[in-house]
Amino acid sequence: MTIASQIDTRGDGFTLSDKDFEAIAEFAHKNFGLAMSSSKKPLVSSRLARRLRKLNFSNFSAYLQELNGPNADSERSELLSLLTTNVTQFFREPHHFDTLRNDVLPPVLERARRGDRVRIWSAGCSNGQEPYTIAMVLKELCPDVEKLDVKILGTDIDPVVVRKASSGQYSSEELSQIPKEYSSYFSLQGQIGTIRDDLRALLTFGVLNLIEPFPFKGKFDAIFCRNVAIYFDTPTQQKVWHAFQRSLNPGGYLFIGHSERMSGPAADALQTAGITTYVNSPAGGNS
Repeated sequence: MTIASQIDTRGDGFTLSDKDFEAIAEFAHKNFGLAMSSSKKPLVSSRLARRLRKLNFSNFSAYLQELNGPNADSERSELLSLLTTNVTQFFREPHHFDTLRNDVLPPVLERARRGDRVRIWSAGCSNGQEPYTIAMVLKELCPDVEKLDVKILGTDIDPVVVRKASSGQYSSEELSQIPKEYSSYFSLQGQIGTIRDDLRALLTFGVLNLIEPFPFKGKFDAIFCRNVAIYFDTPTQQKVWHAFQRSLNPGGYLFIGHSERMSGPAADALQTAGITTYVNSPAGGNS
């Protein structure tokens, strides 16, 4: 423990002691997989102090009791939103979507035309820009995709962002990130735009905690999980990477964030296929 972490941190009149910070960090790791070092203490104090004031709690210990209470699900979601940052945008890290368009989709769409199922997963989908981007690329490449057994799953641990993703509505500023050639996939009324219905029909959204066992029986042809594992410690990262690898079809692709690195058992089966892009070995989920 560094000297800085031994000093109480104040935020809006509240004091976050070392003991309370460690309890919050332990709670976040156990429930969300988040790894918070002592350097995060000022940030945690500042963000949670505003929440304590809103709920009329007098100290962090009382807030911890609320988190462990019998009806704490909604407050746990609030805590998660405060401790993480939902930074995302349409067509973020465009090289991944080039790979999707050029390497991933052509062979799997060929399979789909023969009657096979195709599934793509946006894990940690945040407000939904990533899975809708996937849908735009898919629709552009295969205009009659709705006739095939092709679906996109978007999941996030935060139910608040999942609700926003399901709505398919975004500000004009958010939609300005979409290249002009894809502008027909949403309609704009004033400052709010809505993703087209036929595109939204390709997607299913749900709440999912990546540190818990995945509930899926079928496998995926591509998984996007970008800038999520940065919140995990190394053992948790390796566990999640391995779970993804086992959830991929042989030859399936995994896309991760620009600051994330593959490690652990999954690294033996996932071969580098580009910048932060991996392809599953022919053995597939048997590794």
